[in-house]
Amino acid sequence: MESNVILNSTLPLASQLTVRRAIALIENHLREPGVAFTSATAAREWLRLNLTGLEREVFMVLLLDNQNRLLAHETLFSGSISSTEVHPREVVKAAHNHPSGHPEPSDADRRITERLKKALALVDVRLPDHFVIGSKEIVSFAERGWL
Repeated sequence: MESNVILNSTLPLASQLTVRRAIALIENHLREPGVAFTSATAAREWLRLNLTGLEREVFMVLLLDNQNRLLAHETLFSGSISSTEVHPREVVKAAHNHPSGHPEPSDADRRITERLKKALALVDVRLPDHFVIGSKEIVSFAERGWL
């Protein structure tokens, strides 16, 4: 994302090109999946590069692993120039796969779902379902009456 400051700059053309290349390199590095958010500064820079300059306000979720590395990001809601309507019930949907192909939830699956349900209840968000995906079947916690 090029800064408008550079585009409207009084810098000589060669300097503008150098700055644009530097920004592109930084953006490419910070947009790579796996970038680690080891500080507020790292997160701030990633967010600045990905959200600054958008024409509409967005609500984005960042998915991190246990070492705070970016796995993925997704814009959940996009609004107007000055606001975005966020529906908490739409933010939380749980699903995971079982590489074994067997969709039957384990005791650990049930425990983590219960922990998520309780944590979300603290902020008045309901966990509507948790899906476990096998190779041919999908198990729904809600359909089994577990949520």
